[in-house]
Amino acid sequence: MPTIAAVASAVPPYRLEQATARAYAHHLFRDHLPQLERYLTVFDHAAIETRYLSVPVEWFLEARGLGAANQRFIEMATQLGEEVARACLQRADLPPSAVDHLIFVSTTGLAAPSIDARLFARLGLQPHTRRTPIWGLGCAGGVGGLARAQEYVRAYPHQRALLVTVELCSLTAQIDDRSKRNLVAMSLFGDGAAAVLVEGDAVARPTRTTPRIIDTCSTLFPDSLDLMGWEIVDQGFRVVFGTRIPAVVTEHYHALAATFLARHGLRPADIAHHIYHPGGAKVLAAYERALALPPQALAHSRAILRQYGNMSSASVLFVLERFLDDRTVTPGDYGLLCCFGPGFSAELMLIRF
Repeated sequence: MPTIAAVASAVPPYRLEQATARAYAHHLFRDHLPQLERYLTVFDHAAIETRYLSVPVEWFLEARGLGAANQRFIEMATQLGEEVARACLQRADLPPSAVDHLIFVSTTGLAAPSIDARLFARLGLQPHTRRTPIWGLGCAGGVGGLARAQEYVRAYPHQRALLVTVELCSLTAQIDDRSKRNLVAMSLFGDGAAAVLVEGDAVARPTRTTPRIIDTCSTLFPDSLDLMGWEIVDQGFRVVFGTRIPAVVTEHYHALAATFLARHGLRPADIAHHIYHPGGAKVLAAYERALALPPQALAHSRAILRQYGNMSSASVLFVLERFLDDRTVTPGDYGLLCCFGPGFSAELMLIRF
């Protein structure tokens, strides 16, 4: 079975306190949204204290088009992608030449040549290294990209795949959009990057708590295209963020997880570690309701949300990194990764330490 050899994470340099974000939103919406103080409570209830941005907060005082924001995306995504890839390989004690396939995931910017191509020379990858850019999975991209990496090394067990995900959600902010959904997005999203090295059986170097990937599952829910995603407009990416998302998670997640785990003779109660994308406080509460989880089950997910906000596809890999560093994880423990994203879709992964 494919092995997760190492995980690393990184954030851009500009730290944003949630109180500062709230004050900025008040300035932006005060003449446009009736009963603003009532709506601003989303900042107070988001369970977020800090986030990280790719530009100083003053950058957002002026409306910018897609071109300026996307150029910043290319620059910062390349910089953070290199940083997090090097950190991951260093943790695995391997040189860049050991990478056989580079997979890059993002849904917050556009580039052609894609960011993975720009990373080749910066990392010193071999010129025949395979590469796959993945765009459009949004918050589901962390587990979705990891699933593609493990599929590759199952087919080529003598090889290694490096997944790099960079999400610069702040650069999609639409300053001229005074809608409630944009206000919610401003209360929630931050920027971050993560990398995971996945090794095939023939080259894996398992340690005491190195997780093995047992299985994955992808699900697309019918008649749900309007729940999450982007509207591409002249000014850039305009967020689509449905209020029904937590309800959908509560309604469907138990059956989804139970059916997936039953493939391996397991039940949700057999899972020791729940490694879930912290899409927001309400989404985490929906997971808890769906599986009747104890209060501490999602402690790592809540910590990532509190410190970094929702970083789309990168977030669940930040959570995974916490579990790999957690000394309470013991050999033989099962872990379940889950995230929901545009489509509306879900990605699940079963691992064993």
